[in-house]
Amino acid sequence: MSVQQALEWAFRTECAQLELPEPSDPERGQGFGFGLEYVLMQRAALGCKIDGGQYKMGTYTHEDAEVIAATVAGMPDNLGGKRMAIRVAELARAGLTPDWMPGAVPRCVPVEMKRNRHGDHASTVVVGTERVLSRGKWRTVEVRACPVTFSPHPQQIEAARRAYDDWWRALVWVRDGLRTSSILRDFEILPAMPKVMPWETR
Repeated sequence: MSVQQALEWAFRTECAQLELPEPSDPERGQGFGFGLEYVLMQRAALGCKIDGGQYKMGTYTHEDAEVIAATVAGMPDNLGGKRMAIRVAELARAGLTPDWMPGAVPRCVPVEMKRNRHGDHASTVVVGTERVLSRGKWRTVEVRACPVTFSPHPQQIEAARRAYDDWWRALVWVRDGLRTSSILRDFEILPAMPKVMPWETR
């Protein structure tokens, strides 16, 4: 399976739980977490492979799914730490990829629209006054303008794509960890990855 398929299988199909390390507590000493090393040590202590069966029964979670969840839980801080681990797990559980706003182009639009019997029209605001000569008389008239904004804002698009890139890099870390450790019993993680920058068209 690809790493994305493996994550979706672990969190969505097998309902693996993300067990994050406890936050450090100054009164009780430093908190600690566990990752792949802990799982390997526990297996070594048993001296045999755990036979979890072939199919999901009841509340049983496949051993490989638990290993994948433990790997995600060990997400390093430079990739987003706990917050990214939760994000990766939530997206996998929902079977989703982060929304990178495909096709989004900033467009200049009115800040507010109003509707009357003639249809929709942009709201305007008074930005000043001018004196004009009309039919031989000087009159004061309002100068009105339509406030505009860009929607979606370029910063929104940039933030969405930055979040996708962060998620993608987290998946690379999970994939490489699972591939190099050879810790999975029944599955092999393929090198395949989601598109690195899907918004870039050649």
